[in-house]
Amino acid sequence: MKKPSEAHAMSVEMETHVEGLEQFRQRMERADLSLKASVHQRLAELADSIKETAQQLAPMRTGYLRSTIYAQTEDWTVKIGAYAPYATYVEYGTRFMRGRRFLTRSLETHRPQLESVIGLGVEEAVREASA
Repeated sequence: MKKPSEAHAMSVEMETHVEGLEQFRQRMERADLSLKASVHQRLAELADSIKETAQQLAPMRTGYLRSTIYAQTEDWTVKIGAYAPYATYVEYGTRFMRGRRFLTRSLETHRPQLESVIGLGVEEAVREASA
């Protein structure tokens, strides 16, 4: 299926602030690449779960919106969104309809797991960088 241009894509982002982030980044520079790969793999698996949940929560008329939902993992970031040109309207609503929040609710559902994966990655990185 052909994806619309990214100009029509929308995404929801959630940011968690971590105390000591600069120190963490310095230690991560020294951390073993296998550790980074391990954390990235766990985040990628979680991103797939977030995507599946968003697809289940998205309203379905034709199935197109669900088919355009994507999840991307880059470094310590998971991004979820949809390429359907009307995804923003479905997510946030209009004056004629209420928002369905399929992306936001999916992220909120998986937030504890996301924080856990990142927390474990931080602990492993600190342990490895301190060794």
